[in-house]
Amino acid sequence: MTKIQRFKYNLIGDKNFYRKVILILLPIIIQNTVTNVVSLLDNVMVGRVGTLPMSAVAIVNQLLFIFNLCIFGGLAGAGIFSAQYAGADDHAGMRHCFRAKLYIGAAMLGIAFLVFLLAPKPLISMYLAESTSPADAEATIGYGLQYLAIMLAGLLPFAVSQAYGSTLRELGETRLPMIASVSAILVNLVFNYILIFGDEGLPFLWFGPMGVAGAAIATVLSRYVEAIIIILFVHRNKQRFPFIKGVYRSFKIPLELCKRIGKRGLPLLVNEFLWSFGMAILMQSYSIRGLEVVAATNISSTASNLFNVVFLSMGNALAIMVGQQLGANKAKEAKTTVWRLIALSVVACACLGLIMYFLSSLIPMLYNTSASVRNLAAQLIRIVGLMMPFYAFCHCCYFTLRSGGKTMITFIFDCGFTWGIAVPMAFVLANFTSLPILPLFFAVQAVDAVKCIIGFILIKKGIWINNIVE
Repeated sequence: MTKIQRFKYNLIGDKNFYRKVILILLPIIIQNTVTNVVSLLDNVMVGRVGTLPMSAVAIVNQLLFIFNLCIFGGLAGAGIFSAQYAGADDHAGMRHCFRAKLYIGAAMLGIAFLVFLLAPKPLISMYLAESTSPADAEATIGYGLQYLAIMLAGLLPFAVSQAYGSTLRELGETRLPMIASVSAILVNLVFNYILIFGDEGLPFLWFGPMGVAGAAIATVLSRYVEAIIIILFVHRNKQRFPFIKGVYRSFKIPLELCKRIGKRGLPLLVNEFLWSFGMAILMQSYSIRGLEVVAATNISSTASNLFNVVFLSMGNALAIMVGQQLGANKAKEAKTTVWRLIALSVVACACLGLIMYFLSSLIPMLYNTSASVRNLAAQLIRIVGLMMPFYAFCHCCYFTLRSGGKTMITFIFDCGFTWGIAVPMAFVLANFTSLPILPLFFAVQAVDAVKCIIGFILIKKGIWINNIVE
């Protein structure tokens, strides 16, 4: 085989490979796309109420984002084992991992309620610039507290649905989580319109606009819908999902497995917490430039999430396929799969980044906000569009390292980079210079190019190739 043939073989798969990728990837992309489209529409609806309500919701969602990622990170440790158990057809092992996820989710819920109930106002106030007028600050905090109080009711069903959904995806079953999520999203969209605008949107209603409270209620309702659908379907199809048989007859988990999950999972949990907290600090650093920046970054991030679904979904697909191959002792196939998926993700995201760049001026026009906020949001979207291929490469590297159980290296690669470079850079530039928001934002995003080089070296060395369930 010549070098060119070897290069093509390593980066370009055959029809069977892409058929398998599509079966796993497509439902995840559909789920994430619909989620982000509705998130964009939700954002637009709240934005129609006004800039201050939109900023308040953006701030609270940034705080809840930390909880969401802690759930993802906490479940990921058990998920590494679960994916490899799935590859080895070990249903008992998957059952124990599922129970571990329930314990971890309960612990995360307890911590989240404690934090959000004890210090909601200081957390929201952290995002308000000193230049914000007292009236605007008071109104923003009021909207934020109202939104957060209701959103807390949706944390439980979110944690439960993630425990079920992540286990199904580790089995390679991505359609059911997609169906449950899309159903919930449609509920969210419909009730968002009804509750946010009330009789202003539909004259026959007997109640008036509920604003941010309506947005929160709609989201909570959708979380319960998602959890109910996925729980009922799984328990009614026990032959299809053997891991669920007898899962609640006992809550015991082998001590040795607990230790192994803890050893592998703790770095991921800490990583997701610190990474999401780092993202919150980045937003707080940007917010020093004023409430207009908060509104613009909210528009930009919501739009970006819509285009990010490809590389985010590709990371999930990579974790499923590579985890199962490692559990089945197919190291060579796993290595080839990684490079092919990385190549596919980078090329796809380069194309999406260009589309995002050219649509950057149109997306902010959906919002009822000032021309200056729209213009700033458009420029932020252009920067994100240019960085899309770098995000894709880093994301695939993260999931590759994680799939082999190298969680401490994953922690250093992801969280270490965020807190060692990105967060200090943003903090210093925002607090100790007068650098405008656009070059500040670009500088922080551009450091991911360095992260790509580090990721390439780690993946090339193959240190992630590891069977952890033998």
